[in-house]
Amino acid sequence: MKFLAIALASSVVLSASAQTMPNPQRDSHNVNVVLPAPLAATPDNVAKLRLPSGFHIVKFVEGLESPRVVVISESGNIYVSSRDAGTITMVDGNGKKTKVLELENVHGMAIHAGVLYYVTIRQVYAAPLNPDGTLGMSKLIITDLPDAGQHVDRTLAVGPDNKLYVSVGSTCNTCEERNRINSTMQRYNLDGSGRETFATGLRNTIGFNFKPGSNDLYGWDDGVDWMGDQEQREELNKIEEGKEYGWPYILGNGLKNLYLTPPHGVTLEQWAAKTTLPVLTWNAHASGMQLIFLKGAGLPSGYDGDALASMHGSWGANPPSGYQVVRIHFEGGVAKSITPFVDGFLMPVKGGSGWARFARPFGLAQMADGSILLGDEQNGILYRITFSS
Repeated sequence: MKFLAIALASSVVLSASAQTMPNPQRDSHNVNVVLPAPLAATPDNVAKLRLPSGFHIVKFVEGLESPRVVVISESGNIYVSSRDAGTITMVDGNGKKTKVLELENVHGMAIHAGVLYYVTIRQVYAAPLNPDGTLGMSKLIITDLPDAGQHVDRTLAVGPDNKLYVSVGSTCNTCEERNRINSTMQRYNLDGSGRETFATGLRNTIGFNFKPGSNDLYGWDDGVDWMGDQEQREELNKIEEGKEYGWPYILGNGLKNLYLTPPHGVTLEQWAAKTTLPVLTWNAHASGMQLIFLKGAGLPSGYDGDALASMHGSWGANPPSGYQVVRIHFEGGVAKSITPFVDGFLMPVKGGSGWARFARPFGLAQMADGSILLGDEQNGILYRITFSS
């Protein structure tokens, strides 16, 4: 087996890629490392963005520091986390920014019944929202999430069952975890008690949410790296209680990972038989982040109940993938297709890696009027997307 370890430099591009999962006893494969150069979000660049007919995108807030997760309270206040800065910032309807929390590695957030839940690498907190949008006294409700390793971006949500769901990613690309809590979806009571493992075999499901009007939980699971440009494809999973989703032994739409052997004498075929496959897949290495479901007010017909997911962008593919927002279309409560919704942040250029970007999309939220907020971690911008017929 030949396996290529490559320094992450924007000028490094290796040719060829594996189209199927390689056999370590027989095959070799090359890996492309392509780092698009960061650009400013100039008016000319923003004007080049492509959206469906009738949709418009403008800058709403600038000057944020590495914005990540975005949530909106019932009163309309916008909350933006920054793992790099260790802050949560409140933004009002006029775009005024107020720092409401400082805490190292704060990342995922969820608002439920007037309480903001937020998570760091190993801890979850709950804080009541004051009338002015600031946070009341925070309470530490979960203290024992495992070490994160490679995947430190914890996220959470409150389900229709009034339970708190916490995604705990894997510590690695592909490995056999020592802690059974890693690569799972955990479920708790709202006070942090009663921990139970809801689902397993999820490599890193940062973006997940419940479809309104149902108990259906959907999550975007980021696929493994170092398998070539086209593998492993990203997964949209319907995450159900007690189900196994395959990682690290079964990947994507059923690829058997020949580099690992399941424990306790279980064969790859047996592990595949108990694996729940994704409902849809998307381009490998696109790196899905926040996922939201849309309410139809202010949007054209056919968008109510659909989902959007932000694609942070690849480093290990040529051409690069991601750097966009995708729409997940549902029919009869079933996910039917994934298509680009906001595209054009990525562009070919001369020199360097041959590519440049003017955003790394992350946060998504929908305002009461139906408009959609999109956060760019790279340039510290919140965009606002509106529709007019």
